Amino acid sequence: MRRILYIVIVCVLPLMLLQAQTVKELQKQQDKLKKEITETNKLLQQTTKSKTATVTKLELLNKNINNQKRLIRNLNREINALDKEMLALGERRTTLKQEQERLKDDYARMCRESHFSRMQQSPLLFLLSSDSFRQLGRRVRYMQEMSAYRRDQVKRIEEVQEEIDTQNALLKENRKQKAGTMAAEQRERDNLARDERKQQQMLKQLKSKEKNLQADLKKKQKKVNDLNNKIEQMVRQQAAKQTKESLTKEQHLISTDFAKNEGRLPWPVEKGIISGYFGKHQHPVYEHVTIDNKGIYLQSPTGTKARSVFEGMVTGCFVMNNTYAVIVQHGEYRTVYAGLSQLNVKQGDKVKTKQTLGSIYTDKEQDNKTELYFQVWKGKEIQNPVLWLAK
Repeated sequence: MRRILYIVIVCVLPLMLLQAQTVKELQKQQDKLKKEITETNKLLQQTTKSKTATVTKLELLNKNINNQKRLIRNLNREINALDKEMLALGERRTTLKQEQERLKDDYARMCRESHFSRMQQSPLLFLLSSDSFRQLGRRVRYMQEMSAYRRDQVKRIEEVQEEIDTQNALLKENRKQKAGTMAAEQRERDNLARDERKQQQMLKQLKSKEKNLQADLKKKQKKVNDLNNKIEQMVRQQAAKQTKESLTKEQHLISTDFAKNEGRLPWPVEKGIISGYFGKHQHPVYEHVTIDNKGIYLQSPTGTKARSVFEGMVTGCFVMNNTYAVIVQHGEYRTVYAGLSQLNVKQGDKVKTKQTLGSIYTDKEQDNKTELYFQVWKGKEIQNPVLWLAK
């Protein structure tokens, strides 16, 4: 009995724990995706109520569609994990039932044994018929051992039954959870189909006014290029005057701490989504147009403030394209925050982690888009900000 239960625990329990952990992790990822979808929907609702298609609306819709597809894949993985878990539970229940039957058979066979039967009929006579005190002692111990063994067998049978009941309850819960997950998956498929129809309608509208959009794109790209050139020029000038050896003790400590927090830095906005990723990407409307981002764009609700991702010193404040930009030095590293309508800091100020730097500009001509442009530099080398921010 103990050997078989040990085998069951050693072989099946780790698989059960692994599957449970997988389901839990999948559900955690789903919560994050649902939260981001909710944030994107809020931003879509915030855009101008006009039904006219705009690139801003399309970008948000594309973001939603991508997240919905990820969520659907995640839900499917959860369904598969639940299927495996239910299979393991079913196999364990079968093993326990087989063990229960064996225990019952052993118990019945024990009760049929002749000595045990005679002892049941007349235990006193069994003891008094002893030939000597030594034999009497042995028979007393035998009766005690048989009685204890009998109790132990009954207890084991009850324990196995309790475990079977537990497996049945887990199976029932898993079936219920699977049904809920399948329903959620179907809802997301319906939402995805709805948004994909909207996406096609928007693309059709936008491509019908391609000339105007391309002219706007050129103007916007020139502004972005001017901003990137200005940032790069300032960062390189500052970095040229600085080496690791020239850092003060305080700056060196801040630089070391900043590096240690790679992948854990707080976001430069309290709420928002990444609307533009670092590196080269295809334009949402024109397949032949490539966008090369030197940082990331974070779109947030109107009124959102930009905040420093780490302690440091403001080493640059300037105006570009009618908005402000701020450079914060963190020892060897620098972070850049562009697209601000007003500033709460000035050059030379020391700032703390999450300290407000300024308000993000809301572009009323672009569906009330409130978007921060964020960069991370190490010396003269630009970094991918996504790798530095907390997931």
